[in-house]
Amino acid sequence: MLTVKPWPVEAIVRLVLSVILCAYAGSVLISVQAYAAAGARGNAKLFFPLAAGALVCLAAALGLIARAWPPEGISRRLAGLVVCAYSGLLLGAWAQQLSGAGAGDASLSRMLMAALSFHGAGLILIGRFLREQQTHWTAAFGLAHRWRRAALMGALGALLFLPMGWGLQKVSALVLTHLPHLGLTPKEQLPVTALREALTWGGRLSLGAAAVLLAPVAEETMFRGILYPVIKQAGYPRLAWWGTALLFALVHLNLVTFVPLLVLALLLTELYERTGNLLAPITAHLLFNALNFAALLVLQHYGGA
Repeated sequence: MLTVKPWPVEAIVRLVLSVILCAYAGSVLISVQAYAAAGARGNAKLFFPLAAGALVCLAAALGLIARAWPPEGISRRLAGLVVCAYSGLLLGAWAQQLSGAGAGDASLSRMLMAALSFHGAGLILIGRFLREQQTHWTAAFGLAHRWRRAALMGALGALLFLPMGWGLQKVSALVLTHLPHLGLTPKEQLPVTALREALTWGGRLSLGAAAVLLAPVAEETMFRGILYPVIKQAGYPRLAWWGTALLFALVHLNLVTFVPLLVLALLLTELYERTGNLLAPITAHLLFNALNFAALLVLQHYGGA
């Protein structure tokens, strides 16, 4: 069973907002990279100030929510946060429109930058959050509690779910293919596209490290380690189960994998509940991603042979 997490809601909100702002800042940096790679165009005098302004505003917003707000002057701080955050979002959206970088762009460098701005920044922010709450990773997520059992259960869970996940993905693709009138065309996952375009083993290993190591640890810590127990302990256990699972599936931005990832998220939550150790869902998530990545490498090798 999970232990009670006495974390203030205000600190959780600041953490989530910080992760969102960092992820958006990463998308702005990706647009800068795309614009520079395409060569300077006539609107360069407008694009670069917009991108720089967006990053400055987002950094200012991050600075405003880095620490807990004292009761005095809270309205002034909130107003400053709203102005900085919205200014950064609007300037960033304008810059991305000028850059021509679409959400479906999947070059290796852009995928790595997206992973670092979301997963990498998320882990750094979670570390700061834990220090602010005067705790550490092991105590906060039960990592020392029967860790061998937790790792074994996670590995077994991944191995049992893997064929089911592949089956659900095939069914989802088949259903979407036979519903053309809805306009829901199955699309290849961006990491798959990036892996196919990675021509060197260095690039493939970098993408693999992001997908197999960085993403599982960051996502499990955020979704299962922090959001799930906080919502559950607030008195909404069903919302905690289904809400975090739906959010987990949605952030991967792919219709074909939505149902498999939703079911996977429910399994990962069950593993955390049964073991009280976040190592269980991390192990399951890591092994699931590793096996999928290995399968993609094999298919890419023999498909190109």
